[in-house]
Amino acid sequence: MQKIGRTELLTQYAKGRRDFSAIDISEADLFEADLQGINLNGSDLQKSYLPYSNLSQAQLQHAQLQAAELSDTKLCQSNLSQANLQQANLSRATLRHANLRGANLAYTNLQGADLANADLRDANLNYANLSGANLTRTNLSQAQLKGAILFRSHNVNFSNAYVDCSTIYPDGHRHDCQASGLNCES
Repeated sequence: MQKIGRTELLTQYAKGRRDFSAIDISEADLFEADLQGINLNGSDLQKSYLPYSNLSQAQLQHAQLQAAELSDTKLCQSNLSQANLQQANLSRATLRHANLRGANLAYTNLQGADLANADLRDANLNYANLSGANLTRTNLSQAQLKGAILFRSHNVNFSNAYVDCSTIYPDGHRHDCQASGLNCES
């Protein structure tokens, strides 16, 4: 995997290059970068600093984004399927119509994120913080929500999602596992 720096990435992008698949740009400072439509499939962006960036329509399949700072980032219609976003900060990020199918979002901060019409099928959202998130028409089929915090999130459809006794619902309560016969490891 080729390592490139911030300046090289931005210069080549400005010249019209869009395919940066399988590159190492980990720990880069890309604050407010406008990288619409970029292809970063399979790239390493671990611990990258991307707040207020525009990654709309970006290709980020299988990308490594662990502990990346993506607060207030635009990721509309981006493809993040199978991406690893564990412990990333996506607070207030715009992920409308994004493909997050099979993504690892465990322990991720999604507070106030806009996930309207996003595809989160088969995603790992265990222990993710989705407080105040917009989940209008978000597909959570087969998504793992063990220990997830959904307090004050909007329009959540839990049908076919996996929840347990540690999942915090939008109204602040937890599921009564004893009454429903669920096995809860607390």
